Amino acid sequence: MPSYEALVILRQMPRQEVITTLKRTAEAIFSKGGFIRKLDNLGHRTLPFRVFEHGIIHKTGTAFNITFDSPSKVVFDLNEEYGRDVDIVRSNIFKAEEPVKIKCTLQEELQPPAYRKGVIRMLRIARKGQKEKYPLNTGLNYYPFQK
Repeated sequence: MPSYEALVILRQMPRQEVITTLKRTAEAIFSKGGFIRKLDNLGHRTLPFRVFEHGIIHKTGTAFNITFDSPSKVVFDLNEEYGRDVDIVRSNIFKAEEPVKIKCTLQEELQPPAYRKGVIRMLRIARKGQKEKYPLNTGLNYYPFQK
């Protein structure tokens, strides 16, 4: 099953109601055959713009990030269900990307930057894109018009 992340913004409400809404959102994932890996509370925030949802204008909300695994065809149903929930102001579900594995040794990191393979490769790429500073058709080994 692929991993997904759901960013859910709940309307401003007391803590007990927040808990019941979170249980409801988690049960929706469980009922569709998924399981939750992690739930992060991102805190109470002022929204970047006013959101008109379910007939009310929302200026603040409580944000949660839910990391879960579920079948691919369930995501559309979850989006639809979260859209109908009156307590949820915004919800977005994204496919979670695998973390990039970097192969690095301490010996490489202790070298000065000029001797690191990555820096040498970046310098080569940068030199390829540069043009000649002056035309070399003068027959001289230097640029004669330099101040």
